[in-house]
Amino acid sequence: MRIGLIGTGRIGSFHAGVLARHPEVESLVLADADAARAAGVAEALGAEAAPDVDALLGHALDAVVIASATAAHAELIARAARAGLPAFCEKPIALDVPGTLRALDAVTEAGTALQLGFMRRFDAGYRAAREAVRSGRLGRLHTVRAATSDPEPPPAAYLPLSGGLFRDCLVHDFDVVRWVTGREVVEVYATGSDAGPGMFRETGDVDTAAAVLTLDDGTLVTATATRCNGAGYDVRMELAGERDQIVVGLDDRSPLTSVEPQGPPAPGKPWPGFLERFAPAYEAELDAFVRLVRGEAPNPCDGREALAALRIAEACERSRRERGPVRLAAGAGEPDGGDGAGSAR
Repeated sequence: MRIGLIGTGRIGSFHAGVLARHPEVESLVLADADAARAAGVAEALGAEAAPDVDALLGHALDAVVIASATAAHAELIARAARAGLPAFCEKPIALDVPGTLRALDAVTEAGTALQLGFMRRFDAGYRAAREAVRSGRLGRLHTVRAATSDPEPPPAAYLPLSGGLFRDCLVHDFDVVRWVTGREVVEVYATGSDAGPGMFRETGDVDTAAAVLTLDDGTLVTATATRCNGAGYDVRMELAGERDQIVVGLDDRSPLTSVEPQGPPAPGKPWPGFLERFAPAYEAELDAFVRLVRGEAPNPCDGREALAALRIAEACERSRRERGPVRLAAGAGEPDGGDGAGSAR
């Protein structure tokens, strides 16, 4: 199999390394807006480098992996589709619903496959949680608590391009809540704080956020995120049912310190970031993409899943701005319209 990869930044370079080691990938072609960077990564991996995307798409590829800057995702998805190539793309497809729909229309028209990079679906803990919920082991699920905490803020230049904390960070929680529970979000109530570094206020973003989500069966979900968790990278999900309660992401590297006399000790080596925490999941999702391209497995996360998560994120952003609850018209569909402050409708 011959795969082209677009974007050789941090996540793109990681994906390139995974693909270069994959037994079914015979050759790998890399391209980046910074051609020198792509050439350097290609040389280190024994791959080929193309001077630009046009050249890469002319390499008789079997598939494309898109790990470029977010602003380029939708166009690159459409170009891959027009070239008849199945594509894997890091989230998001686009930073708004219209841009996402245009890209999905291109994929539908071409009849190609698009897999989105929601890696938590491939994490062992989240998969076990999904099985526990779906099997009925927890009984009626009544409460879910999700948390994503980055150890430090991203570069200031990234913030205006990110789409904000809900679209860039909490969108992972929104996706995995749907995937684990099998339910849809019908209402959100969200808020945020920009009391941290000034660069968040300057871009109209927040460094810390919290949302209450109501699922279509009445289950309540709290989802929190921050860019300023100095203890380390912390991603967890607690699921409480009438029979049992479980947690994802709690291990000897979780950056939590108990103050109880008999509590566990502080972690000796807390998780430093997402690549380390989710490395096996990233490898598993790319293996799933290879199997999808080979016709050996169905698409584990198509573009409609990304659209659903984005619509929840947009509803949360609207709720934060309007300081009120926002209903989603049909599960993860469009937020209800109206001119008020987003009161429950």
